[in-house]
Amino acid sequence: MKKLLQKIFRKPVIWLADRISSRPDSAAVFSSLSQLQQDILNGKQDKGPLLSCLPEKARYIIFSDQHKGARDAADDFMNAADNYMAALSWYYGEGYTFINLGDCEELWENTPGAVIEKNRLSLLEEAKFLQQERYYRIFGNHDLEWNYVVPRMQFLKPLFGAKLKVYEGLILQIPYNQQTFSILLTHGHQGDQRSDGNAFSKWFVAAIWTPIQRFLDIRMNTVSDSFDLVDTHNIVMYEWTLQYKNTFLISGHTHKPVFASLDHIDRLTRQLERAEQAGDPDLAAKLKNDLAKRQAEYAGKKFVKTMAQPTYFNTGCCCFDDGDITGIEISEGFIRLIKWEEGERKVLEESPLYYLFEQLPS
Repeated sequence: MKKLLQKIFRKPVIWLADRISSRPDSAAVFSSLSQLQQDILNGKQDKGPLLSCLPEKARYIIFSDQHKGARDAADDFMNAADNYMAALSWYYGEGYTFINLGDCEELWENTPGAVIEKNRLSLLEEAKFLQQERYYRIFGNHDLEWNYVVPRMQFLKPLFGAKLKVYEGLILQIPYNQQTFSILLTHGHQGDQRSDGNAFSKWFVAAIWTPIQRFLDIRMNTVSDSFDLVDTHNIVMYEWTLQYKNTFLISGHTHKPVFASLDHIDRLTRQLERAEQAGDPDLAAKLKNDLAKRQAEYAGKKFVKTMAQPTYFNTGCCCFDDGDITGIEISEGFIRLIKWEEGERKVLEESPLYYLFEQLPS
């Protein structure tokens, strides 16, 4: 019977999902992000915390898009699980605060119970940060169910305890040169009509739509699977930052890392050109190797618009096919795009925070 129902309803449901899925409309994205920012600044604790820190004392690691699954053929996180555990162990020991930026679990494809059962070790590793009050969890569109008390209490509380809260975002405020600079952190699905509408539409996706997708075995991750939408979405998110003075945005969602508003592939290409012009064959060979790997990971995803101000960052994801994970660090006065490969940390990009602050219009 289930197979018959899947055959009858799968195509109509996919068609409907495509009709209302994430085509990143600027007006919708801008409205959602601005409302979230204003809610946090106004002290609405259920939306997210407002944190202040000195740049030299800030110590954050930001990961997103693990998409922890049920350890089956459709589990994107499975190959990265050991690498992720190694990274969390290192950051815990180094005193970092962990900001988990959404789509932490893949609840469109799996029941919460199955995901929790198969990922207990990594979730307990995350819970260690919370026990030290060094953990913030943001919901995304694929784990929207955690925005609601009942599933959160039923499935996450036994591992994390009663301290756990799940937010839509948070803001870091950093003072510099007699000014305050704000960094909004959120998953980045804002403007997606399936999971970022009013309270009813969010509940409908979590309580009705997601179980239907599970039953019909429909796997949907529109943005990260569509090359043109990835770049369009990142550009719209960047353009939102230009509306506000001294404002930065860190998101996930697209699975493609962005550092200081520049795609990592584009930056490596420019570095390679300079190395070849300078006659440095060793550096050029290294950059060619790095570029080939990045192009394989983000095949077909290319920015079509220059983003001039260094105000937008994207964590990438923790579910690359080869087990690599990427994230954003803020520590020791720097912001870094990092990658963990086979249990080893590598810095892909870095910049002093003060340098970025000084690039913005006064």
